[in-house]
Amino acid sequence: MLDQIQLMSTFIAVAEEQGFAAASRRLNMSPPSVTRAISMLEQRLGVKLFNRTTRYVRVTDAGVRYLEDVRRILNDITLANEAARGINATPQGSISVTAPVLFGEQFVLPSVVEYLNTFPKTDVKTVFLDRIVNLLEEGYDVGVRIGQLPDSSMRAKKVGSVRLALVAAPSYLEKNGIPQHFSQLGDHSIIESQSGNLNPEWTFVDKGRIVHQRINSRLKVTSNQSAINAAIAGFGIARVISYQVAESLAKGELKFLLSNFEKAPLPINIVHREDRLSSAKVRSFIDLLAKNLLADSAIN
Repeated sequence: MLDQIQLMSTFIAVAEEQGFAAASRRLNMSPPSVTRAISMLEQRLGVKLFNRTTRYVRVTDAGVRYLEDVRRILNDITLANEAARGINATPQGSISVTAPVLFGEQFVLPSVVEYLNTFPKTDVKTVFLDRIVNLLEEGYDVGVRIGQLPDSSMRAKKVGSVRLALVAAPSYLEKNGIPQHFSQLGDHSIIESQSGNLNPEWTFVDKGRIVHQRINSRLKVTSNQSAINAAIAGFGIARVISYQVAESLAKGELKFLLSNFEKAPLPINIVHREDRLSSAKVRSFIDLLAKNLLADSAIN
């Protein structure tokens, strides 16, 4: 008979994979065994955990709440086992890391590779997304956040700061002139990134006041890199986060504009879930990532 921990692990797999067949492959169990496990768990709890159709499997409202609790319980068990092996135990096992797309590719991935080479008994799942990820609800161990942190339940370590800035190519500026005030942007070709990590409003600071400037963009794109590429090509003015164009600025492909009207720099934080015990594998990764980010002149 399956014990409670096995049932919880099976429940997590079905919820994350959104299907019994996929969960069975992940757990190396037969599909009927997975189905029986979920039925047994629902019977024990007296609640329905999944809505099932022929096309999909989704957690119910009760299942969403239970999923959060189960993840925390199983994580505590893992941490307790690691602590029992000793505080200086060699990191081993899996961790998951999330960050904004370009930041993850440029700044996080090199540290992930270094970590894996340093600790051969570990493996890392990286998910780079241009949206705020809820570490607890989505099951990630470590995240990188750019901007203020509204979530006080996370532990955070500041590792740098970046500017939200306007850039354009020298060729564009030679042809169209350099704007001296943000009110002149209406006379220019604007490239707007609609990526999830940038607020669509363009805001500036003028004589201590926050000013919201209406932007009429000629080009809208769905990724920050597309906006950068269009700016480098000389199409117009784009708004970027400074680390995204560090290399292009160094090469002279882009120039900053209207720096005197920028808002205060945005902090970069490594965040992780508040745990009663400290995981050696997570702690070691955070230490390594923090060391490398703090030493990077592009964000410090």
